[in-house]
Amino acid sequence: MDKKNALRAGALAAGTTLMMLLMTSPALALTRDDGDDPGKGLSVIQTLGLYVVCPLVLFGVIAGLVMALDKSQDRKPKSLTGGAKPKAAIDAKA
Repeated sequence: MDKKNALRAGALAAGTTLMMLLMTSPALALTRDDGDDPGKGLSVIQTLGLYVVCPLVLFGVIAGLVMALDKSQDRKPKSLTGGAKPKAAIDAKA
């Protein structure tokens, strides 16, 4: 039964790969279609600006707005003296 399942899985993987290759072949074509008018490519600086700097700036703006517009009043860190003993007191007893 294992051989049959392995053969079925292999055939499925091979068929899927073949179909993907057949469907992507037009994307790899070297000849231009009618009406195809690609623009000029991006420079390295433009690419870095578009895909690195812009997302970082957008993240900074969103994070800044969230921090600036946060209305919660609980800003102090929680103290451990409320119920738990400090480590020094535990070591002194032992």
